[in-house]
Amino acid sequence: MATPSAPAPTAPGSPRSKLAVLRAFFLASVAGYLLTVGATAKILVIALAAVGVPTTGVLQVVSSLGGLALATGAGIILYKLAQVARRRLLWRVRRKLIVSYLLIGFVPALLIVVFFVVCGWLLFTNVSSYMVRSGLADLGNKAASLASNVAVELEGAPSSEAAAAMLAARQVETQRALPGASVAVVRVDPKRCGGRNAVRSTLFEVERPTAITVGEWEHAEPPEQLPSWVTCEGFSSALAYDIRDEPYVFPSELQIVIRAVAMSKRSTGYAVVVDLPLTETVKKRLEESTGIAVGPANFEDKFSRPLKGRPQTALSRPAVETAARPGGRAPILSVGPLDVHDWLSGKAQTVVLQLGMSVSDIYHRLSVTEGSSEKDSLGDRFVLVLKVVMAMLLIVVSGAAVTAMALARSITGSVHELFAGTERVRQGDFGHRIAVLAKDQLGELADSFNLMIGSLEDSVRQVAEKRRLDEEMRLARESQMALLPRGPLEIPGMRVAAVCVPAREVGGDYYDVLPLPDGRVGMLIADVSGKGMSAALYMAELKGLILSLSQIHQSPRDLLIAANRLISEHLDSRSFITMTYAVIDPAARTMTYARAGHTPLMYLPKHSSTGGRAEMLIPDGMVLGLRLDGGARFPSLLEEATLSLESGDMLAFFTDGISEAMNDQAECFGEPRLGQLIEEHAHLPVEELRERILREIEAFVGGAPQHDDMTLILLEVNGDAPIEPAHD
Repeated sequence: MATPSAPAPTAPGSPRSKLAVLRAFFLASVAGYLLTVGATAKILVIALAAVGVPTTGVLQVVSSLGGLALATGAGIILYKLAQVARRRLLWRVRRKLIVSYLLIGFVPALLIVVFFVVCGWLLFTNVSSYMVRSGLADLGNKAASLASNVAVELEGAPSSEAAAAMLAARQVETQRALPGASVAVVRVDPKRCGGRNAVRSTLFEVERPTAITVGEWEHAEPPEQLPSWVTCEGFSSALAYDIRDEPYVFPSELQIVIRAVAMSKRSTGYAVVVDLPLTETVKKRLEESTGIAVGPANFEDKFSRPLKGRPQTALSRPAVETAARPGGRAPILSVGPLDVHDWLSGKAQTVVLQLGMSVSDIYHRLSVTEGSSEKDSLGDRFVLVLKVVMAMLLIVVSGAAVTAMALARSITGSVHELFAGTERVRQGDFGHRIAVLAKDQLGELADSFNLMIGSLEDSVRQVAEKRRLDEEMRLARESQMALLPRGPLEIPGMRVAAVCVPAREVGGDYYDVLPLPDGRVGMLIADVSGKGMSAALYMAELKGLILSLSQIHQSPRDLLIAANRLISEHLDSRSFITMTYAVIDPAARTMTYARAGHTPLMYLPKHSSTGGRAEMLIPDGMVLGLRLDGGARFPSLLEEATLSLESGDMLAFFTDGISEAMNDQAECFGEPRLGQLIEEHAHLPVEELRERILREIEAFVGGAPQHDDMTLILLEVNGDAPIEPAHD
């Protein structure tokens, strides 16, 4: 049977690989998962809404969560795309310098220009708004004056027909002064403004019409009566009206009309209403006097309602942005606030007028005086200065941009040479050198790079040699640690805890527990003078020697004498060994020991007359390996002692690295501190006591470096467990 062949790998760019990438994106990535879940929720809600299911309650929550998931997924994708674009855009130093110039030089200059342009626009917007409001206020004053004059003229009219004839005769003069003005005389209650000397007018009788009008009244229906909020002093303000036929919808383009109301002081029963809509003719005159084109208006909020106007397109004007200035210059668009009143309630409202202004025209009108010519005004000179400053600014910014690009090219060229050199060095080409192109800091950097490459090969060899030595030292440390006892130390009837911390990779401290004949146990702690590899080699030699001698000599003193005789023949004259060797007899509960120049043995008896104080056991003895007199004095000075052990007794073997650990002030930890620690914490298990002593030493030393190997052995006579002889 033929073996089935493995599927062919998918080629990159194939439809199958693209489909796999899309599947991994939408199902494995967080952004794709959010987009998938959000789109699924949205499609589900839209489908249910299409079949008539109301999208309320749970479906509304699902739709909101789906939108949130879509937004979050899109945000994650945009953030990752921005990170990728930033890395690719700013990888090259030249691009970084260009971006730095744009952020430091060009963008601030552009922002300054924009700032002053916006400030100028705001300034001229406020000036144009003020000038337009002043012009409209002047038109209101003229309309109020016309209404007052008409009210006075109508005081002698005997009837409404006579009043209409008088108004018609005045219409020609009125249209000349105020084009598009419309006048209406409306009935009012005679008691409303009737003073003591007021005479009731006969303009409005019961059988007469309710209003007398003259003018086109194309913008809105003439008023039939005065609202109650209009006082006897009259009224003059702007009103907003909508000329469209459909219902008002916010926002909309509104038109403005100036309405003035005046009442006669001598006659009662009527009031004169003058409307002056802002027709094309009125706007043209206003533009000629101010240099500002006025367009439609709109309310600031959607709760205001305008006056209902007649849908006459002749009163509307195209948007100001389509109007052209003389010379083909388009106006600068702006807006300005205007206070209007609601005719029915008298409530003040605010509309926003569309304005088209020209800076030169406004300056021309503000700066031209009777004694100055129109071709050489202050405004024209100021605009000329602004143009010159702007041109100089553009020239300076352009020159700075060209200079920055040239400097960026010079800098990045040197950086590219350095980059290419580092790539060659990384590939192992230590003979590559960089051409020094300029005598500047970058040239000095290139020269320094060449010098560095010259010495780099030697440094690489040194690093490789050091790595080899470090590896050998690591193996030596592992080998030395293998010479020390492995696993927990076991002595029948005792608890034992030990630790050895070399000052370097390898050290000269050594301890061991040796099984002896007849169930006894040998305890050894030694310290080879010096540190490093030589001490470690002597320590390894000492281990083999003691293992052999411990099986021959039962007495610690005899073992040390034999060890001194053998070691002194081979030990360097500048080195020596200190050692304490003890033989523990668990059955007899005794410990026989001898000390060859080693640190004292610390003994804390459970029951003693010293009041629970640690005792220092210091039998005589000199160090191993000295060849002062051929080894004759060593046996005479060596003393052997025997100690009876009881349950709860504590013994501490240690090297001088423990007692002579120094802090930054060169103060030694000392044997008294060690004895006090053992006295205070003798109740702890030996493992915890060992860790407590090491922590105290570490806290005492602080940041000072360890200058010697530290070895510590703690023994506690265990009264809970029976003592059984150890077997070989």
